[in-house]
Amino acid sequence: MRTVLLEAAARAFARSGYGGTSIGAITAEAEVSRPAFYAYFASKREAFLEVVAALRDEFLAAHEFPGIDDPYELGRAATRAFLAAHAANAALLTVVEHEAEGDEEVRAMRDEMRRRPARRMAHYVERLVAEGRADPVADPELLAGVMNATFTRFARELPDDDAAFEQKVEEFTAIYLRLIGVRG
Repeated sequence: MRTVLLEAAARAFARSGYGGTSIGAITAEAEVSRPAFYAYFASKREAFLEVVAALRDEFLAAHEFPGIDDPYELGRAATRAFLAAHAANAALLTVVEHEAEGDEEVRAMRDEMRRRPARRMAHYVERLVAEGRADPVADPELLAGVMNATFTRFARELPDDDAAFEQKVEEFTAIYLRLIGVRG
């Protein structure tokens, strides 16, 4: 039931924003009663924070590919996962951005969604440089921030068509590899 409520809350927040979503809207979306909501959450804010935490966890998982070390394969896998996560959650991400302006807890989770993947990418590029496998055009941390901002910006305009989406994955992967200066 908790999962049903969280999924319903995510849809309601994505559709109507935080301020435009009531507990009644969440329970109607979940097709449950208000008492069922209160059995799991003390407030709308508590439910929202859990929705944001789940979104953060999804984005952080989109950057974890243990066992893949080839820069092309890792870049392609991470690019696909990041773009797909953005496309699937575009409306909810907009709500999170808005709420992060006035809510420190939401801001901290939003910032973690940005910082941890960027830090992971910067460390990976630094390792490739140390191994002589890459020659980045700029500082790895700057590159990671630029790529994160670029992906975030263009993920909002991704095509619905699978073939066109895969073409964008290939293009973004090529940009990433060029910027980090992968050799060979």
